[in-house]
Amino acid sequence: MNEAVGEKNAPGAAAREGVAKAQAPQAGTKAAASAERLFTVSSSPHIRDGETVTHIMWQVNLALAPAALFAVYHFGLPALVNMAVGAASAIASEYVWQRAMHQPVTALDGSACITGLLIAMSMSPLLPPWMVAIGSVLAIVVAKQSMGGLGFNIFNPAHIGRAALMVSWPVAMTTWTTLAGTASVDAIATATPLNVLKMQGYDAVVSLFGGQGAMYQAMFLGNRNGSLGETSTLLLLAGGLYLIWRGYVNWFVPAVMLATVAVLTWVFGPAGLFTGDPLFHLMAGGLMLGAFFMATDMVTIPMTRRGQVIFAAGAGALTVLIRLVGGYPEGVCYALLLMNAVTPLIDRFVKPRMFGEGGAAK
Repeated sequence: MNEAVGEKNAPGAAAREGVAKAQAPQAGTKAAASAERLFTVSSSPHIRDGETVTHIMWQVNLALAPAALFAVYHFGLPALVNMAVGAASAIASEYVWQRAMHQPVTALDGSACITGLLIAMSMSPLLPPWMVAIGSVLAIVVAKQSMGGLGFNIFNPAHIGRAALMVSWPVAMTTWTTLAGTASVDAIATATPLNVLKMQGYDAVVSLFGGQGAMYQAMFLGNRNGSLGETSTLLLLAGGLYLIWRGYVNWFVPAVMLATVAVLTWVFGPAGLFTGDPLFHLMAGGLMLGAFFMATDMVTIPMTRRGQVIFAAGAGALTVLIRLVGGYPEGVCYALLLMNAVTPLIDRFVKPRMFGEGGAAK
């Protein structure tokens, strides 16, 4: 997706323009325009692709839209306000930064919008909108633009924003709404399934839903408490499969992360080895949102397939470690941030094979 660059912001562009005009003063505007035209050329092999960053980013927004709309239906107006504030704040902060730094404005390419939307969807609908706005601004300014913009950020911006808010306002970030008019889960007041699991154990979670089958159904369809993005497993899965079908996501990244969580939570169960409930852990918390929409971030994952498998397995293992042993009920956010930190190390030791290497000599 490297594009030709025709601006004067490349090093030495002004000097080359002056030389061109001195050598050919009568060449006219056509020759001057030709002298200003610069191109970014990479090494072969070259593959022509009509995809653009803008198109891909808005397709990711489209894939997340069904789960976002369900959150509005499920939680009401506060969900809509927080998502709108998150997206608008992210777009506005990117626009202001780029204008202030005299950079090309790309605030409407969809990447800022998906960052703000993901931040809002990883939080409680009760979170004040001004906190959501702060999270979006921190995600764009600190985690993205200060690193050089899209393609240069080390950490997933949405998770940086969420982690900053968790450290600053932990009570507000862990205060959940009461589901109204949902008879099957009326007993779940202000706790998510993972909160209940951490504080009271697995049997308490099952009893709150009225049985294991009812629990699975509620978690799959979205009839439960939690953040905006941890309600409907079905719609998140549908959005993730859409991205895989369009070729924007490598299927093995979410598959390896989910499989790692499933195996480890089954092995290390509450009553001893091989007594866990992997299906519960797959649908609980923000695992589906993280596996399909954050672990697959093209910028912050390793370059090679082997590296991405290591990344996904590590994120899954850290998620389980935090959930079962750590102090937080959920571990997806910090697991992905920790793996983002070691991505350069993975890329250093898991390198792609050179083009043409390994062929038989003739």
